[in-house]
Amino acid sequence: MKNPSTTRRAFGFSLVEVLAAVSIIGIIAFLAVPNIVAIKQDSERNLAISRAEALNMAIVSYIQANGKANVATGWTSLNDQQRYTLLIPYLSFAPANLTDFIPKGYSATLPGNLNALTKSILTDTSTSSAIAY
Repeated sequence: MKNPSTTRRAFGFSLVEVLAAVSIIGIIAFLAVPNIVAIKQDSERNLAISRAEALNMAIVSYIQANGKANVATGWTSLNDQQRYTLLIPYLSFAPANLTDFIPKGYSATLPGNLNALTKSILTDTSTSSAIAY
């Protein structure tokens, strides 16, 4: 008769195997996390640029719908939020506030004069630098 304690085989991983697996997962995470963060930052920047371009297109649509002479005179006396409120009907996605429309970490300044028809200024608030788009 066989002794059950000698014929028993242990099923499972040894400590060395578990440590090796954890080390490999740690190395992969160490390499992947910075790339994921960079991708997220790039996507937020691209979204901010896209929203600034949408504002520019809304300004052009607003001018075309109401006439340049009619809108140019009253535009200069408004602040950015009031100007944005006038553009809401010409935007496909338009929350009530300009700060909600532009992603966090960025700000948009609408042109102060419609006679020159310049683009909105997009600024990265972390560096206070304008973004060329």
